[in-house]
Amino acid sequence: MDSLRYISNERIKDYQESVRRAEREAAVRKRRSEKTSDSDSGSRGRKKGRFYGFFSQQSGMDMPFFFLVIILLVIGLVMMFSASYAFAYYTMGDSYYYLIRQGIFAAVGIVVMLLFSRIDYRILHKFAVIILGIAFLLATVVLFLPAVNNVHRWIGVGIFTIQASEILKFAIVLFYAHWAIVHYDKMDTFVSGVLPAIIIGGISIILLVMEPHYSAIVIMTLLLAIMMWISGVKVRWFVMGAGVVVAAFFIMQVTGMLKYAMERLDGWGMALEENLSSDMQTTVWQTMNSLYAIGSGGLTGLGLGQSREKYLYLPEPQNDFVFSIVIEELGLIGGIIILAIFALLVWRGIMISLRAKDRFGMLLGVGLVSQIGLQVVLNILVITDTLPNTGISLPFFSYGGSSLIMLLAQMGIVLSISRNSNINKT
Repeated sequence: MDSLRYISNERIKDYQESVRRAEREAAVRKRRSEKTSDSDSGSRGRKKGRFYGFFSQQSGMDMPFFFLVIILLVIGLVMMFSASYAFAYYTMGDSYYYLIRQGIFAAVGIVVMLLFSRIDYRILHKFAVIILGIAFLLATVVLFLPAVNNVHRWIGVGIFTIQASEILKFAIVLFYAHWAIVHYDKMDTFVSGVLPAIIIGGISIILLVMEPHYSAIVIMTLLLAIMMWISGVKVRWFVMGAGVVVAAFFIMQVTGMLKYAMERLDGWGMALEENLSSDMQTTVWQTMNSLYAIGSGGLTGLGLGQSREKYLYLPEPQNDFVFSIVIEELGLIGGIIILAIFALLVWRGIMISLRAKDRFGMLLGVGLVSQIGLQVVLNILVITDTLPNTGISLPFFSYGGSSLIMLLAQMGIVLSISRNSNINKT
């Protein structure tokens, strides 16, 4: 983190120069385009250049990052189908129900990712406030819609649903990257560095508490802390912030606002204990079968498609606990390999971001890939009963349309940053 803060401060001096350089490069490209369009052969060459521009080393997107995303997406689809087909057949009458829908989401997401990779990410700098406002609006609208499983999290759009919190997490990262650029020389002060985080974080927490969606609060808070840290906010503000969080938690506990969250703590750490009451067994049933799945997988697993826990023992195995089925079928070795691919993706994304030509790209890229790293770590901690069952999905693996499309769109933004990043892209 200290290296990120150092690099962030070093980017301050180069930011305005990079903007001017980008404007000059755009003018040169425009003149070349106008010159090429004068002849038919030039037109054909330009079309060919546009096609290969997706993958070219100099102006194209980062190929290692792109292929890591595709690898995780393909493995995620395979394992989500393996985990879900029994449950889908029992509940929907179609073993391929979740696979077909997730496949459609993935196809749409890939198109969106490629489109975002071609859009100059610096455009988002201008619309950060508007996007944050839209995210707040959606998070408010969802509160007035019918509850699903006693929570208000989704907005129905035809046969699809949008999870407002997914857009809100992205909007917060984008806004703080934007704010840190506008006030780059004052980020170590309370007014410029801390107060904006308190305001947007406070509004987000209130909206998410009313849903309720406490796992999103945890991820959002950690993302804000990362953004503040790499933007140059002093350590003393983090210490004071921790005190405020503890005080707020105490107040919410006394007033009963944490009733839903405390219910999720029931049975935490008790999944494998003996002589549990029938009520407690019901409470820990999902976590208990998650641990059974992990334990039965051993080193090498039972084999792809051979899980036993997915046959209606582990509830909704295609969602937050899909990685338990992964380990049961592929074993500890397979699980470690997948986690290593995730680690490579996060590492490559951070390297791309650190070598971006402007500070906005650096901050935005680090924030977006940090979200993946956070969700992977928290998901693993939940399925192993290290953390309470808070409903944290595993990127690229857990079933969900809005989360997958939003995730791939964010990866497209990182690829857009890579087009102007000083990094070998092959």
